[in-house]
Amino acid sequence: MASAAGAAFAAITLLILVPLTAASDSDHKYQAAEPVTLWVNKVGPYNNPQETYNYYSLPFCHASENHVHKWGGLGEVLGGNELIDSQIDIKFGKNVDKATICSLDLDLVKAKQLSDAIENSYWFEFFIDDLPLWGFVGEADRNNDNKYFLFTHKNIVIRYNGNQIIHVNLTQESPKLIDVNKALDMTYSVKWEPTNITFAHRFDVYLDYPFFEHQIHWFSIFNSFMMVIFLTGLVSMILMRTLRNDYAKYARDDDDIETLERDVNEESGWKLVHGDVFRPPCNLVLLSALVGIGTQLAALILLVILLAIIGMLYIGRGAIVTTFIVCYALTSFISGYVSGALYSRHGGGAGKNWIKAMAMTASLFPFMCFGIGLVLNTIAIFYGSLAAIPFGTMVVVFILWAFISFPLALLGTVVGRNWSGAPNNPCRVKTIPRPIPEKKWYLTPSVIALMGGLLPFGSIFIEMYFVFTSFWNYKVYYVYGFMLLVFLILIIVTICVTIVGTYFLLNAENYHWQWTSFFSAASTAVYVYLYSIYYYHMKTKMSGFFQTSFYFGYTLMFCLGLGTLCV
Repeated sequence: MASAAGAAFAAITLLILVPLTAASDSDHKYQAAEPVTLWVNKVGPYNNPQETYNYYSLPFCHASENHVHKWGGLGEVLGGNELIDSQIDIKFGKNVDKATICSLDLDLVKAKQLSDAIENSYWFEFFIDDLPLWGFVGEADRNNDNKYFLFTHKNIVIRYNGNQIIHVNLTQESPKLIDVNKALDMTYSVKWEPTNITFAHRFDVYLDYPFFEHQIHWFSIFNSFMMVIFLTGLVSMILMRTLRNDYAKYARDDDDIETLERDVNEESGWKLVHGDVFRPPCNLVLLSALVGIGTQLAALILLVILLAIIGMLYIGRGAIVTTFIVCYALTSFISGYVSGALYSRHGGGAGKNWIKAMAMTASLFPFMCFGIGLVLNTIAIFYGSLAAIPFGTMVVVFILWAFISFPLALLGTVVGRNWSGAPNNPCRVKTIPRPIPEKKWYLTPSVIALMGGLLPFGSIFIEMYFVFTSFWNYKVYYVYGFMLLVFLILIIVTICVTIVGTYFLLNAENYHWQWTSFFSAASTAVYVYLYSIYYYHMKTKMSGFFQTSFYFGYTLMFCLGLGTLCV
């Protein structure tokens, strides 16, 4: 039984990873007159990127009843891709002047489907040798809103270098009026042209260099870097001038406690809470789990960015998503270790709470994503969209979590608990908690937490524009070097802001700093979500319940991860 389970697990793992390796190992070489497959993928309204449907949901030419599907990996399925062999006859190096695909007989239903698709600016996506082609279904008569024209001829130009395909291009011609009881001949032509571009650079044509490498992008990096210098200088000043000598005083041994108490009578501000500052926070289990998950996500993002820089993951369909999911499972040990260590250092003992800490660390973030994904998947199923995740894919993701991520998180929690040791605080925690005096409104934990997210958001909001545009406006994000710099700046700024915020809170004689420090960093996600609302209304033309749900659902999932990561 165990061997069978192991074999099944190995097979699923290989099934996930093979598309990643095949995309890099294959040289895509063809022999003369060898068949070249044109894969049809999806259709949908241009202004709603996630609202996509099966290509044959519209009454296009069906080559045969037995469609050949292409499995591209876990990330491709999660990305809403479904590649089907069009069975259009294309041979390497052989021109086709004009050939008929089929004759499309339009009845009332088909004419209505095509007219509605054209009215909503439906586009479609093809693939030839893993290179995408895009086109619109048709066009509307600008002078007559009730007339719609279907493009009936597809002109395909394929450029090649030796025996490899370098570039593909699609232009559509012969728009014909859509009318009931009318037959339209759907045709295509293929032209092969030689090129000097090498195979290694064939994807460059899809990269928008002027957009991503604009001066504003460089300026935002410079601006964020200057912010880092300012904040690190501020934190250094606080630590060096204010805290260094006082920390030495409060780190005295217990036998000198009388001298310490006498000195405290002459002190004020944060110095008065030295006996309470290491008191365990409320909801220690939840805080430990969140900090552990945040540490894992930070390591995960750094790893994925480095892999994207080294391996150019933007080239493969769904490669980034697949890499993210697999790396998340493999880095789950980190979340468990940090969570277990934090729980133990704050006096967490054995028993039910310990088990709860382990389970929460392993399952909290995946279950939050699963809850959002379940709602979105239900909507996608109702609409019949390709964005609906198949049951088999859900099983694969669950197996990855249950057999890799969950055990690693549990193992990490046990190791972190045993290796962290007993609490080693420089000051003894007093038996009776000190009363917290009332302070001005701007020194309350809620205000400090909300203000704490402003500077981290300011360091990344320009990059958020580029990331959002890539995800929601059909651009390929490839400047992972920029993302690496922005990510490191975000981490540094967040650390500095939480240090300063914690200092102000303690100076207000409030020793409940742990959760305030957490929310000071996590509030960055609140500002990102508010920015996403602005972006939705001002930078996109999205409409409809489906796309709106997916936009704000995906953004919520992203912000939950970002808020946890920033801790």
